[in-house]
Amino acid sequence: MASSARAAHPRSLRQTLPVAEPRFDRQLGIILEHATEVFCEKGYTGASMRDLSRATGMSLAGMYHYFGSKERLLYLVQKHTFTEILDRLRERLENVSTAEQGIRTFILNHLEYFLERQQAMKVLSHEDEALEGNYGSQIAEIKREYYRICRELMNRYKKEMGLQFDSRTAVLSLFGMMNWIYTWYNPRLDGGAKELTRRMGDIFFRGISGGE
Repeated sequence: MASSARAAHPRSLRQTLPVAEPRFDRQLGIILEHATEVFCEKGYTGASMRDLSRATGMSLAGMYHYFGSKERLLYLVQKHTFTEILDRLRERLENVSTAEQGIRTFILNHLEYFLERQQAMKVLSHEDEALEGNYGSQIAEIKREYYRICRELMNRYKKEMGLQFDSRTAVLSLFGMMNWIYTWYNPRLDGGAKELTRRMGDIFFRGISGGE
């Protein structure tokens, strides 16, 4: 796994690291993939810069020079992941006409990404509060935008269907359904993302509509 990352020589990262752009350089993306594996296996607290150096194929000195700390690497992993999820979601929502379609699209987008990037999503779930200061604030802002989109869809659904329920509770309950599937998901029993989205969506909508 580390062999592909060795092509990412530190000099090639000189122009990409100072500014955290939404779209990452391919070589930086490879390094983040291997960093994600380490955080997933060892946890943020248990991972060391030496572990990250071994996994990425970059020298320990290079890791400190270009990244500075494992906190910055975790920040980059989280920013890259959340940004990609948001970009996909916004593109898909352009093609929906009703709030229910929008919510089901939201679920599909989340589950598809989750099943494609299970290690990254596990890191996001387990290291939710590991980042502090400016890094933590930036990630929190992206997460608020993600929550805001789902909350707006939920409010639209209430209006379109003439229902009364607490949108905040509904949104957070939906996230609870989606975020922990890695603890029980079995592709042989649960199907792919589309089938799981249908089942989960049906359960969710029956719940907020009072079983109607």
